[in-house]
Amino acid sequence: MQPVFLLTDIFVYAILLFVLWYMWRVRSDRNLRANWRLAMRRPVAMVSSMVLGFFLLVALADSVHYREALPVASGQSRTQFSSEALSVLDQVLLPLATARERSYSEPLSAVAFRKETFERDGASVRDYPRLRFGGHHLKDPATQLADDVSSKTWAALGLGVSFIVLTMLIGFALAKAKTGQTFGDLFLNFKTGRTEWPWRSMALTFSVMVLSITWVALLSQGYHVFGTDRTGNSVLVFALKSVRTALVIGGLTTLVVLPLALLLGVTAGYLRGWVDEAIQYLYTLLASIPDVLLIAASVLLLQVFIDKNQGVFETSLERADARLFFLCLILGITSFTGLCRLVRGETLKLRELEYIQSARAFGVSTPRVLWRHIVPNLMHLVLINTVMQFSSFVLAEAVLSYVGVGVDPKTASFGVMINTARAELAATPLVWWTLATAFGFMFLIVLSANLLADAVRDAFDPRTRLRSASPVASQTQEVSV
Repeated sequence: MQPVFLLTDIFVYAILLFVLWYMWRVRSDRNLRANWRLAMRRPVAMVSSMVLGFFLLVALADSVHYREALPVASGQSRTQFSSEALSVLDQVLLPLATARERSYSEPLSAVAFRKETFERDGASVRDYPRLRFGGHHLKDPATQLADDVSSKTWAALGLGVSFIVLTMLIGFALAKAKTGQTFGDLFLNFKTGRTEWPWRSMALTFSVMVLSITWVALLSQGYHVFGTDRTGNSVLVFALKSVRTALVIGGLTTLVVLPLALLLGVTAGYLRGWVDEAIQYLYTLLASIPDVLLIAASVLLLQVFIDKNQGVFETSLERADARLFFLCLILGITSFTGLCRLVRGETLKLRELEYIQSARAFGVSTPRVLWRHIVPNLMHLVLINTVMQFSSFVLAEAVLSYVGVGVDPKTASFGVMINTARAELAATPLVWWTLATAFGFMFLIVLSANLLADAVRDAFDPRTRLRSASPVASQTQEVSV
């Protein structure tokens, strides 16, 4: 096995390291720790974090790429590796990825979606042919399908409930050892929600996630849970592969926006004069150009470069990844203007405060004033804006791919799924499950990001901080479970 590091993989690892560093800093900074505790005590924030955490795990599993070793032939002195790179998620989803059908099939179906002419018992008939994978273990799908799906569903529920009960028992045992309370008191506090952290909401969310994952995993062993597309590939596999694209677009574009907006905004607001005029002219000029036109022109130029320099990229995956990386850069360059204006305006206000004037009077250098006094007092605005922009970048990828200037068509993304569904919705009979699956996954990601952004805004913005306080935490002093 040979490790492969794509451009976006490197930045995914960099973002992960940055998140770990920020968590370490939160633990050592009392003010940051208090604000994040205030945000995470809201049930909606903790539930959203759990959902986003699951999608982040999927994206990280899809960001560990490698090439498999080929069988060693006689006379070879060196190990040869496959030309195509796979990810850990590809390996997990390999049974579903290889279970291809001829064309469309509905979710949890054992027959094809459209009628075909084929031979049955030596006679030519026109009917719905059996699928190669979906329901292949059934002798008579018309009578056995419903009972088989029902039995597998009950088995998945039983397995999921057993795991949930075991996990909760372990949690109560650890809480009893930590707090010294009885199981009765712990359960009563958990049931009524009188805990420091929203454990009840977290347990409900964990239960729903475990049951859903167990149900999908168990039924995927004999069916296509979300159906198949025009080429017979599993829609579930394509949707899970699209999660990484969505989170890379949101995270990497944010990583491009932050330094540009923070550096230019703070510099313009603090130095003023001709520097302020030049920076204002720059971001006003960029804001005047329609984003879609600039992105389309940049992506087309990159595509021309890729077509003329095929030797630069060894595989089609690297070419598609380069286009995704370049799309993140262009989105970041065209999207930093709003945050830059916000940072500039706040810096203009901060530079006139007494402690800034005192630092300048004592001869503190400009870089030190900016780094030690201006930037820390801007970070709550930057953090709030960053979390709120994440979901807009995820939606932007869908729109750009829909109009044909987004990611490479071979790259799994929700925009590609929606663009494919455009033609499927006009077909007869209607192919609805591709659009429904893309909508469901995007809805969960964007809704979770927006709800978390609201909680972070209420906790970090001094004007709305009181609304983020938990009524239970403010009125009672219950021991944390």
